[in-house]
Parts: sequence; C-alpha cells; structure tokens
Amino acid sequence: MNQNKPTIAQKPRLSFWQIFNMSFGFLGIQFGFALQTGNASRILQTFGADVEHLSWFWLAAPITGMIVQPIIGHYSDRTWNRLGRRRPYFLTGAILSGVALFFMPNSSMLAALIPPIVVGAGMLMIMDASFNVAMEPFRALVADNLPDSQHTTGFSMQTCLIGVGAVIGSWLPYVFAEWFGVGKTANQGIVPDNVLYSFYIGAAVLIGAILWTVIRTKEYPPEVYATFHEKDETESGHKGGLLEIFSDLANMPKTMKQLGLVQFFSWFALFSMWVFTTPAVVDHVYHIPAGDTSSAAYNDAANWVNVLFGVYNLVSAVYALLLPRIVKKLSRKKAHAFSLTMGGLGLISVFFISDPHLLIVSMVGIGLAWGSILAMPYAILSSSIPAKKIGVYMGIFNFFITFPQIVNGIIGGPIVKYAYSGHAIYALVMAGVFMFLAAIAVLFVQDGKKIQIIEAAN
Repeated sequence: MNQNKPTIAQKPRLSFWQIFNMSFGFLGIQFGFALQTGNASRILQTFGADVEHLSWFWLAAPITGMIVQPIIGHYSDRTWNRLGRRRPYFLTGAILSGVALFFMPNSSMLAALIPPIVVGAGMLMIMDASFNVAMEPFRALVADNLPDSQHTTGFSMQTCLIGVGAVIGSWLPYVFAEWFGVGKTANQGIVPDNVLYSFYIGAAVLIGAILWTVIRTKEYPPEVYATFHEKDETESGHKGGLLEIFSDLANMPKTMKQLGLVQFFSWFALFSMWVFTTPAVVDHVYHIPAGDTSSAAYNDAANWVNVLFGVYNLVSAVYALLLPRIVKKLSRKKAHAFSLTMGGLGLISVFFISDPHLLIVSMVGIGLAWGSILAMPYAILSSSIPAKKIGVYMGIFNFFITFPQIVNGIIGGPIVKYAYSGHAIYALVMAGVFMFLAAIAVLFVQDGKKIQIIEAAN
C-alpha cells in the first residue's frame, strides 16, 4: 500500500435548498423547451409545413444538440473563471434562448424578405442550440457539487423543477386563451396572440431562472475541487483539444454504451410524441380536416395538446420526488424499466381514446416515463465516469439522445405519409412500442456502483 497517497476528501452533503437553488435554472430552461415542444409543429404548420414534413424541420434541434453539447461539455470541464466552471455557459445559453423564443413565433414579420417557414425552422435550430448550451452544464453541476450518495436526489430535484417549468410553459397558451380571453385565432400564416405572449413570458422566465442559479449557487474553485478526486482526475488535459472528444467517445465506459441503447429507444419514442401529437389529436380525436390550421376548432385542439403536455410534465414533477424512495425499494434499473413500460402504455392508449379529456389518463403513463428518463440514466451514468470527464461525457451522452431523433426525423415523416397514409396517430403507437423496447434494454445495463441513497441526517 502506498503510504504517501494523499487522502481524498469527501464532498459535503448539501441541504435541500442548496440543491434547489442549484437546479432552479432548469425550471426556466424547461419552461422554454415546453413552449417549443408543444407549439413548434403548430407554428410550422401555420407557416405552411405539411404533416409529413414536420419531422424534417424538427431535425434542426437534435443535429445542433449533437454538435453543441459535447463541445460545451469539453470546454466547461476546462473553464475556471470568476463566474465558475459551469455558470458562464448557463448565462450565455439563457440569453440566446430568450432571443430565439422571441423571434420564432414572429417569423412572419420577415415574410417580405424570407419565407416564414425558413425563419421558423432557423429559430427552432437556434433555440435548441441555446437550450443545449445552458442544459448540458446543469447535468455536470450535480456531479461536480454533490457527493455520490446525493446524485439521485440531485437529478430528481432537477426533474421535479423541469416538470414544474414545463407544466407552466405548456399550459400558458391555453390559460391566455380560455381564462384571459387573449386571441387564439389569427389570419392564415399568422401565429395567434395567446401563443405569442406565452413565448414572450417564456423568454423572461428562462433568463430570470438561470440568473437565480448563477447568483445563488457557488462552485468549488479548482484547488478545492482537486481535493475530492485523485490527482490524475483533475488535470486539465488540454493535450488533444477538441480532437480529444473523439478519443473520449471511443473509450466511453461500458455502462454508458449500454445506456445508449436504452436512450435510443426512449428518445425515438419521445421525438415521435413531440412532433406528431398535435396532428394526431387533431385528426384522430377531433376529426379536423387536413390542411385546416386557422379555424377555432384547430386551435382548440392545439391548445388542448398544450394542456396534455402540461399534465405529463406535472406527473413527472411529482414522480421525480418519489423516485429516490422507489429506487431504495427496487433498484435504479427496475424503477426505470417500470416507468418506461408505463410510458409505452400511455402512448399506445391514445389510439383507443375518442374523448379528448380521457387523454389525460394517457399522459399519466407518459409522465412516469418522462420523469424517469430525465433522472435515472444520468444517475446511473454519473457513477461510471471519471470526475475530470464529467462535462464532456455528459455532452457525449447527448449523442444517444440526438441520434435517435435524427433517425426519426429522417424516416418518421415518410413513414407517416406512405405507411400510415398521413394518419399521425400510428406514429404514437410506434412510439409506445419503442418505449417497451427501452424498458427491456435497461434491465441489461451494468449499474456498477449501487449507490445507497442516504437521507440527510438533519
């Protein structure tokens, strides 16, 4: 035994409010992301996109995420300045996201110069890239600041706040229209006022929530952070520059590779849900003719989809608080498998429902899956990667989120058009099957460190 080996200090456990403040910015990010997922297809259809082409426009989001997240992770691992290690990226991403949220629904303003559909797709790309700039370092911050025994609690807190932000963001267009009488219809090619105002508020909330985390959360300076890890885990390792990302990709831990398959099935399903739920509900439940994107009936259906998305996010927020206890009783793998199975049942059940209000039941199952997807894979992953690579591996892990979305984006539209004769409801059924496959795959993941979730001894 090496008697001269330095003692590695243990990170102090953080209080509930410290973890809350550290994660609060995610509420703002998800507020904006919920507006995107609930309204992007609606906005793009308003600007003239056909149902079978929606998934192609949505390709902008995962492609930018695949490029941006590993780069941001790589550089945030190496950034130490007055703001900290991760916080500079939160702030930059928040400002860019706010700008994109303002301009996307206003794309018709530039119609004289550029077709609105082009501007809308471009804003969707910028918005998602900006969300990724802010989002990736938040995942790494949990692993930076929390001891292993609190990782699941930290990611569950993030998931809870993600759910709260998404509920508010999802319901806002409906609330503006039905509670405050803000216009829910507009001329052909123009986004209704209730959606416009929702995006404006989303931009303000996103920036404000990120600022709360930046101001209220401290990061360990390099010399303190070094005491929590082996010396070779805290060296900066600039040698390979950006090319080092490819080396890290080739040498990723086995657990990460296994989780990749789970993520592929999960996010293929989620992408189908986000892209095709609005046209599926409009067609299958409300029976609105194809091409109608300006009638009151269409906008009622689209607003109801926002409510439904809020429901699944509300369920995920509550479920996230229960996950640490569920994991203690079962395991991280079994808890995730159960949640994904419930999501599959929720997606497939939409096919059998004709009453729009009963779709809330479907959203409960989807909410269980979403809550677990946002927490469990990261809790498992964070225990299997070296400390000096947390940021870059969290970014590389995003490959397993973006790649299935890109695959779906390329083939999803043609499948709906040619295999499903334009009926988007079958894309949701297919998504349910992929959720089941994810539930099976997670049972084969090697969760090497079975971290005990210890309650705070206060």
